[in-house]
Amino acid sequence: MNLKQLRYFYEIANEGQITRAAKKLHIAQPPLSQSLKALEDRLGVILFERNGRRMELTDAGAVLYEKAKELFYKIDETMIEVKETGKGVRGTLSIGCNKSCFSRIPKTIRTYQEKYPQVKFKLLEGDSYFLTKQLVDREIEVAIIRLPIDMNGFSYLRLPEEEYVVVIPNNWINEPDKKMISIEELVEIPLLLLHRIRGVGQFELIMDKFRDKGLTPNIICESPNVDMLLGLVTEGLGATVVPKSTLLKHNTSNVSVLHIEDTHIVSESAIIWLKDRYLSKSAERFIELFN
Repeated sequence: MNLKQLRYFYEIANEGQITRAAKKLHIAQPPLSQSLKALEDRLGVILFERNGRRMELTDAGAVLYEKAKELFYKIDETMIEVKETGKGVRGTLSIGCNKSCFSRIPKTIRTYQEKYPQVKFKLLEGDSYFLTKQLVDREIEVAIIRLPIDMNGFSYLRLPEEEYVVVIPNNWINEPDKKMISIEELVEIPLLLLHRIRGVGQFELIMDKFRDKGLTPNIICESPNVDMLLGLVTEGLGATVVPKSTLLKHNTSNVSVLHIEDTHIVSESAIIWLKDRYLSKSAERFIELFN
């Protein structure tokens, strides 16, 4: 088995068809089919089941695919490391960010570009579960996320804590100078809360604060998208509880922002990256700006 055979197998698995893999590799179909047959003969196993036009990995094929993926990741990272030796910071830096953390990005990127003008950026938005998966799949190099997450397999730098605030329609406030609201008062208000697609996060943190006081909130909407929730609050459908920085890019003229009294609720966030992955110079310099 050689690297060319392994690369051909890997691309067939990725594309699910010999035809599409051949187009991606810029070769004809017969040599690709012959390479796969030779690899199966060499290993003495069937790597794919043919399901119509679709090529589906067998158990043996799935094992080889995972090993090949790790191998090609290492090869790609080795090439980047070698190319970066003796060179300045350049290339494309892929960053993931929770929408509720985006306020940390613009000024940091502006400072970064002033220092390293040859670096371009690829930005990806998603919740913490989605972004950790993108890190594992090597689609991004670093991510700025809300905690908690399972930190196993990740290195991280914790960022300053943020206060959670209540955002509520102006016409729901009876006292013009009201600055605080209690957990007990929130029970009487329809709530729209951030909730990850998967995993434990801000939703569970806020729910625990209600449970600590023996209270059950009236939650009428859950969403991983903070912009959607703030839009619904602006339309008078309910109130929400969000990290304070999420309001920086929103028009707050139709809503009131209240602090939560008698309850300490803070949002923790971090910039994270894979422990076992070579970190490019551009990523290292980006992380340094958060220290």
